Amino acid sequence: MESKGLKEEESSPPCPPGLDDRITGALVGAAVGDALGGPVEGYSPDQIAERHGGRVHGVVGPWHGDDWRTARPIAPYHKGDGHVTDDTLMTHALIRVYARVRDHLDAYAIADHLVPDLMTNPRWIPELETEALPLHRLFLAEKWLVARLAYGHADPREAGVGNIVNCGAAMYMAPVGLVNAANPAAAYAEALDIAGAHQSSYGREAAGVLAAAVAAAATPGATPDSVVTACLSLAKDGTREAIEKVCEVARGHRDFESALGPLRAAVAPYDTVGPDYRAPSLAARRPSRLHAIEELPIALGMVLVSGGDYRHAVLGAVNYGRDCDSIATMAGALAGALGSPVPEDWAKTVAEASRLDLWEPARTLAGVARQVFERDVRRRRAHERAFTALGGSACSD
Repeated sequence: MESKGLKEEESSPPCPPGLDDRITGALVGAAVGDALGGPVEGYSPDQIAERHGGRVHGVVGPWHGDDWRTARPIAPYHKGDGHVTDDTLMTHALIRVYARVRDHLDAYAIADHLVPDLMTNPRWIPELETEALPLHRLFLAEKWLVARLAYGHADPREAGVGNIVNCGAAMYMAPVGLVNAANPAAAYAEALDIAGAHQSSYGREAAGVLAAAVAAAATPGATPDSVVTACLSLAKDGTREAIEKVCEVARGHRDFESALGPLRAAVAPYDTVGPDYRAPSLAARRPSRLHAIEELPIALGMVLVSGGDYRHAVLGAVNYGRDCDSIATMAGALAGALGSPVPEDWAKTVAEASRLDLWEPARTLAGVARQVFERDVRRRRAHERAFTALGGSACSD
C-alpha cells in the first residue's frame, strides 16, 4: 500500500506555475533572450548561419571576435559571451521604479524616478565591461528621455512625441504586464501611460500591447493562442494588423527554420526600416497609423511557432536576425510568463558573464505585484461602497 501511494504521488502532474514562477520566468527569460540575441543583432538569417557555421543554438561570442573594441558598427560594445544589452538594463531600471513607488506607474514616475536613476547611479554595464551611468550605454532613442524630461522639462505624458518610433519603449515593458498579471487590459492602459514619456505612435502602441501580452501569458491556463487573442482584442491600427498577419503565417509552421522567411515577408509591409536593417529607408521610424514595429509581431509569431516552448521561441527570435536582441527579449518574456522553463545553463552563463543577479529583480517585482493588487482591491471595494451609496448598484461580495 505504501509503495502504491508513492507511485501515485510520483506520477501526479506537476503543479501549474504560480505568480512567482511566472514573474521569474518572464524576467530571467527576457534577460537570457537579450543576451543570446545581442551578438547577432543587425544581421540576416543567412549572414548569421554563415558566420556561425549554422544556426545559433546558445550563447556565442562577438561577431568580430577579439576585435569587438574597434570593429564598426559594434564598437565599443562587447556584444556576446552572455552579456545583456540595454533591453535588460532598462527592464531592471523600471523594476527599481516599481520598487520605489510600490503602486501603478505613469509617465510622471518615469520623469521623477527612472530618468534620475539613469543619470546619477553608476552600475556595471556588461557590454562596456565597466561601471558607468546607464545613460552612457543607451542609444539616442532612449537618451531622448533624459533630453526631453531632465533638460527640456516636457510634460511627461507628451515627452515621447518627436522621438524616432522604434521598439525602445516596448523592449522594457514586461514588468508592467507582470504587475498586472492576468489583467491584459489594465497592463495595456498602464504601459501606454508610461510609454508616453518615451514614444509616440506605433512605438507607444507596441509598448501597451507587449505589456498586455505578458499579462495574458501570466494567466492560469494561458496558451500562445490565448496570448495572441488578448493582443488582437486591444491592439490598434497597423500594430493590430501586423500581429494578425504574422500570426496567421506562424500558425502554419512548427519549427523556426521554416518560419524565418515567411514571418519576415508577413511583417515587411508594416515595417518602416526596410530590407537593409543597417541602412533604414527615408521613411523609417516615422509616426504612422499604418505601420508597426517589427519586433513585437515576430516575437508573438515565434511563440506560436514554438508552441510556447522557451528554447525554441528564443532561438527562433535570435536566428531571425535584424533587431533580434529585442525580439528574443520579448519572446523570452512571453514564453517564460507562460511557464516554459528557461534553460539553467543559459541563465547561469548570462548571470555570471553580465555580473547580474537575474533572480533578484523577479523577487522584488513579485512583492510589488502583490502589494499593488492589495491596493487595487481596497480601491475597488471603496468604489463599490461609494457607488452603492449613490444608489447606482447593489453590488456586494
